[in-house]
Amino acid sequence: MDKRSKFALYSIGFIILLLMAAEISKPKALNWRDSYSAADKIPLGCYVIFNELKNSSYNKVETSSKSLYEKLKEIPDSTKSTILLINNYISIEDEGSESLLDFVDKGNTVFISTNYFYGKIADTLHLEFDRNYEGFLKSPSHSTFTNPILEKNNTFFTDVIENNYITSIDTSSTTVLGYYWDEDKEVSEVNFIKVAFGTNGGSFYIHSNPFAFTNYHMLDGKENYVASVLSYLPKQPIIWDNYYKSGRKIVSSPLRFILSNEALKWAFYTSLLALILFVIFKGKRTQRIIPVIEPLKNATIDYTQTIGDLYFQHGDYSNIIHKKITYFLEHVRSSYYLDTNEFSERFIQKLAVKSSNTIQDTKALIDFITYLKSKSYHTEKELIELNNKIEEFLKT
Repeated sequence: MDKRSKFALYSIGFIILLLMAAEISKPKALNWRDSYSAADKIPLGCYVIFNELKNSSYNKVETSSKSLYEKLKEIPDSTKSTILLINNYISIEDEGSESLLDFVDKGNTVFISTNYFYGKIADTLHLEFDRNYEGFLKSPSHSTFTNPILEKNNTFFTDVIENNYITSIDTSSTTVLGYYWDEDKEVSEVNFIKVAFGTNGGSFYIHSNPFAFTNYHMLDGKENYVASVLSYLPKQPIIWDNYYKSGRKIVSSPLRFILSNEALKWAFYTSLLALILFVIFKGKRTQRIIPVIEPLKNATIDYTQTIGDLYFQHGDYSNIIHKKITYFLEHVRSSYYLDTNEFSERFIQKLAVKSSNTIQDTKALIDFITYLKSKSYHTEKELIELNNKIEEFLKT
């Protein structure tokens, strides 16, 4: 590679490194999505207000990540509590709505701050919401209180506001606590009310500006407005809802449905435990598979057979006969411990006894071997006959 090519290559690599460094070091864009979650520190999260409530001296704050139907079953009837529902929209299922109405009927308190509120509770309280569509989607809002003592905490929200308000209320049970000034219509609209419910002193507090409770406005010097709104609530334990949130953390897992159902959850745990026990005890009782080891092959036999086939193919019968006689006599020496230098009558008798053959068969084999050793040329017929006699002799 020449110098020019190297320079171009190094330059490209350097530019890529600069781009990577710039991408890593550049500040992250602000996340302006609606969240209202107690764990989110983004502008429209509720991390600040949640921690301020936790650190208050008189209110015990508990977080609930369950639906209202599930959560309210756990609260004793004798305990007076306040539930805080803050989100850009509130839609509660029928079972949760029934539980919440029964909860307030027993003398408890529910605070709801939302832009859009619909469902069974809104119908029961005869509430309707609307929004100023004539201005920008997010336009300034001047929120005020009806109580003159709180006039100093009237607040002008400059941005991140959807100007929603309450258009229909039941005047027989509702007290207006605050307004929002509509600059386009030059009229005040209701945005904060208290609705008495039941015969035990229970109440709904409905507020239509949830943006006021977000981190953005709590850190923008408008925390006094939020403090004034919450000052209407009774001094009793607070349950912070973290379920009906736009920014609720949902684990998208195949097991989510099983674990969310009490009966299915315990069935799953029982099956898992049974499977673990099965594996443990089955592993102890079952022997590991013993590998099959092939026996070593007798290479001597294969070698002998190969050599014998080679000699036979070349027609060298004398050589084969000589080797078969030599191999047979070696077998006699090693197996029967006899001297094979002389084929005497005594040798024939001892060989017949030790090999369990008759003297006649033994003498016939030895005589045939003696005959073959005396010849210098042999035929195929003689080779076959010698092989048959030796095999017949060794069978016994």
